[in-house]
Amino acid sequence: MNSRILLLLLWIGCGSFGMVRAQSHHVLSQREQAAVVDRWLEERIKTLLPTLMDRAGIDMWVIISREYNEDPVIRTFLPATWHAARRRTMLMLYKAPGSSEVEALAVARYDVGKSFRKAWDPDTQPDQWRQLAELIVEWNPSTIGLNFSDDFGHADGLTYTERTLLLDYLPESFHQRIKSAQHLAVGWLETRIPEEMATYRHIQSMAHDIIQEGLSEKVITPGITTTDDVVWWYRERIKELKLDTWFHPTVDIQRADPSNEGQNSSFAVRAASEVIMPGDLLHIDFGISYLRLMTDTQQLAYVLKPGETDVPQSLKDALRVGNRLQDILTGHFVTGRTGNEILRETRRQMQAEGIRGSIYSHPMGYHGHASGPTIGMWDNQGDTPGAGDYPLYPHTAYAIELNALVFLPEWGKEVRILLEEGAYFDGESVTYLNGRQTEWLTIPRVRTYLGE
Repeated sequence: MNSRILLLLLWIGCGSFGMVRAQSHHVLSQREQAAVVDRWLEERIKTLLPTLMDRAGIDMWVIISREYNEDPVIRTFLPATWHAARRRTMLMLYKAPGSSEVEALAVARYDVGKSFRKAWDPDTQPDQWRQLAELIVEWNPSTIGLNFSDDFGHADGLTYTERTLLLDYLPESFHQRIKSAQHLAVGWLETRIPEEMATYRHIQSMAHDIIQEGLSEKVITPGITTTDDVVWWYRERIKELKLDTWFHPTVDIQRADPSNEGQNSSFAVRAASEVIMPGDLLHIDFGISYLRLMTDTQQLAYVLKPGETDVPQSLKDALRVGNRLQDILTGHFVTGRTGNEILRETRRQMQAEGIRGSIYSHPMGYHGHASGPTIGMWDNQGDTPGAGDYPLYPHTAYAIELNALVFLPEWGKEVRILLEEGAYFDGESVTYLNGRQTEWLTIPRVRTYLGE
């Protein structure tokens, strides 16, 4: 009996990510997300913050913000149901000498979520600043950490006005106890608790699935679909899935045409929209936000020409060079080593192996471009003073971001293999949150049919 039915569907080009499929991940309701965010916050204050305060040498951390002019750090302490500070929000975190716990107070008319209990009664002390100063004097901390920083924007959220007012109210004898809380703020922002890391893989897998869905024949018709069409499809898809993004995606093209300069594109200039054609190399830069955690991912796809059933071997070899560069970089992740040191060691080894490219990896977490050790920048392959001098700590997440330049003989020019994947450093080694791209996505996906 003749077989006229499909016996096998083989998806090629998905690497370690599996098939492109309809979104199957469970996305929590808004109410469920709020409960998770608040639970994580309580756990972080209880188990993480005491160690970080000891490490930074700060026993009192004061964070002050006015509504809609929030310090980046204070946003991470607000309950899930707060979208901004209220009027002027003052938070105090105090760890008494010898104590293993942090007391969290809000100099506010009400509790700030479950974590910060109210410590101000306007009826008995009408002046909020006076109440803050009196509490500081009462607790008599040896060091007072404030969020001002030359090196990290995330840790520089205390405005000039707030700092001036605090110094006006605080006795001069306490002024010398004030120090930058930048290392405490960065530690708080960059360090992940086990519950967050368990979920981060899930979030990264959602990002991978969305990327693969968009870079497929489900979305792209060669000769018709433009790169901007794909970008806006991603924006709509993210909303359909009840997720958010922290930046506008980009999709750009490299092709054999000598007039195409995609391999020389700069992050400073957004590529013009182009119609996607067979033989094109597509690159996407994409990130989602879920449960206050961000992803940042770059992957590659190839548009098959008529008659092609696989990616050209030269492109497969080029991707392997990019993967090798990833291995070189992550192999130099050592606890205590600074971002500048990691960059220097990586560049030394890549040059010894004859690999041309750039390294510009960064921490991620509460922010897509987060605080922590800067490991190169796309426009600076030398040391980054300040942020690049910050050391690598365990239990931190990174976007392993880089590119490799590889010459393609059949194109008569180079291609740029741009890759970026979320990863976790446990103190000993780097693990990708949900694998990494090791094979090309193809458009369309290659199907093998059996039968007559």
